[in-house]
Amino acid sequence: MGLEVRGLGRDEAPPVPRVRPRSPCSPVSVFPQELELQYSPSRWSRRMDSETSSARRAQAAARTSLHVPYGDGDREKLDIYFPASSSEAFPVFVYIHGGYWQCLSKDESGFAAPVLLSQGIAVVAMGYDIAPKGHMDAMVLQVRRSLAFLVKQYHRIRGIYLCGHSAGAHLAAMVLSTDWTEFGVVPDIRGAVLVSGVYDLEPLLHTYVNDALNMSLEVAQRNSPILCVTQAVSVAASCEVLVAVAQHDSPEFRRQSQEYSQALRSAGWSVSLLDLASVDHFDIIEKLSEETYVLTQSFTETFFTRGATC
Repeated sequence: MGLEVRGLGRDEAPPVPRVRPRSPCSPVSVFPQELELQYSPSRWSRRMDSETSSARRAQAAARTSLHVPYGDGDREKLDIYFPASSSEAFPVFVYIHGGYWQCLSKDESGFAAPVLLSQGIAVVAMGYDIAPKGHMDAMVLQVRRSLAFLVKQYHRIRGIYLCGHSAGAHLAAMVLSTDWTEFGVVPDIRGAVLVSGVYDLEPLLHTYVNDALNMSLEVAQRNSPILCVTQAVSVAASCEVLVAVAQHDSPEFRRQSQEYSQALRSAGWSVSLLDLASVDHFDIIEKLSEETYVLTQSFTETFFTRGATC
C-alpha cells in the first residue's frame, strides 16, 4: 500500500513542521494569508474524490434504516446500516462527516459500511445542521443528542465506536468531554478514531472558514477539544483513541493532531498518533472503504480484535 504507520502514543512523537511557535491557547493575530493557506485542505491535496457513489452502493447492498430522526431539525437524522446478524447484540461504528461544518452530509457517509458489516459491525452515518443554519454550540449538542438517542432506541448495541473526519473529528473529540448527566443515559463509547481533525478552533477565527460559522472567541474556546480535555477516570483510561493525520495534510493540521494527542496523553488517556504516509486530507478517509487499508486494519484490530473498552 506504500503507507507507513508510526504508533506514537506510548513513548515519543516525531517532529511535526510548525508554521510558528504558538501555545494552543494563545490568540492568533498575525499571518492571515498563511492561515488561509494552512486551513485550506484542498490546497494541500493532490486530488479530491467524492464518497457519494460508495455510500449509494452500501445502501443498495445492506439492510438499512435511512433518515431516522433523532430530533426535529431537517438534518437531525441518522442512516443506519445493519449487519446480517443484527438479531444479536452488535457493536456500532458511528461516522461523523467533515466539510468544515458547512457542507457534506450523512448521505455521503456510508462508504465504509460494506467492510464493517462483513465483520458484524453496524454503521451509523450521522447528520447535523451545518452552517450557516447550524452554529457551533448547536452542532456539538446535536452529536451528543444523537448518541443518547441511539442508546435509548437500540438496546442491542454492544459498544459505540466513534469516527470523525476533519470537522467530524472535532465533533467526535467534543463527545469525549461530554457530561452525560443531562442526557439521562451514558453511551458505552469504547473507542474513537479522529482523522485529520481540528482540535483548536481559535486559528479559524482568522480565516474564511469563520465567514459562515461566525464564531466569537468565546464560542471557539468553549468548543475547542484541546481546551476541554477531561482527566481520564479509570473507565476512560482503558479506552484507545486513535488520532490519525495524513502526510500531505498541512503543517497546521499536523500540529493540531500532535498537540491534541499529547494533551489527551497528559490527562491519562490511552492514545496513539498515526502518521499515514502517501495520503492527503481527503483520501485518508476515503480509503476506509478498503479492507486492506492500514487505517481500516488499525482500528479494527485495536477495537474489535483486542476488545478495547472505555
